Amino acid sequence: MSSVRLIVGLGNPGRDYAETRHNAGFMVLDRLARRWGAEWKQDKAHKGLLAAGPGVLLIKPQTFMNNSGECVGPIMRYYKYTPEQVLCVYDDTDLPMGSLRLRQAGSSGGHNGIKSLIAHLGSEKFPRVRVGVGAAGQKQMIGHVLGKFSPDERPAMDTCLDKAADAVETLLKEGFEAAANKFNTRKQKKPKPAPPPESETENNLTAE
Repeated sequence: MSSVRLIVGLGNPGRDYAETRHNAGFMVLDRLARRWGAEWKQDKAHKGLLAAGPGVLLIKPQTFMNNSGECVGPIMRYYKYTPEQVLCVYDDTDLPMGSLRLRQAGSSGGHNGIKSLIAHLGSEKFPRVRVGVGAAGQKQMIGHVLGKFSPDERPAMDTCLDKAADAVETLLKEGFEAAANKFNTRKQKKPKPAPPPESETENNLTAE
């Protein structure tokens, strides 16, 4: 069993940002809420949308991405939880499209939502589920994360988002290590270069 009690999905509120790459965290939490029959309710005091799951609270900050911690930090302290009990689900441009990576702690990696959480939780030691949305050139990064998935990308991303929800459920039931072993996308090893043909080797020896 996991000690996680708060599950945070990162994203931006409003129709203009719905279904964009930066809202992958929101999309995963919406899947969990549907699976659990949980209803979203607005918590104006804490600037978020909350839904009660099985022994956990789902949170979608409504502060916009860069200020996500303004919602999560006060809720964590209100319920007297620790950062280790806060699981964050969010998009990651450092991961290939459709891949998943679970981490127990770490820096923000340049993600402004995580940067805000670290500042308001007072720690980098909180677990994460990173959803790969693919990379773009540095100049196009803002347009990339705030853009919607293309029709060609959508089937793979829907599968990835479903798997991310599966990973959260596995983490809650079996613990972080079991979920990471099952759902972390493995890096593909680069194939070793083939040895030169024997004839080429013989020619080299002759030339010497």
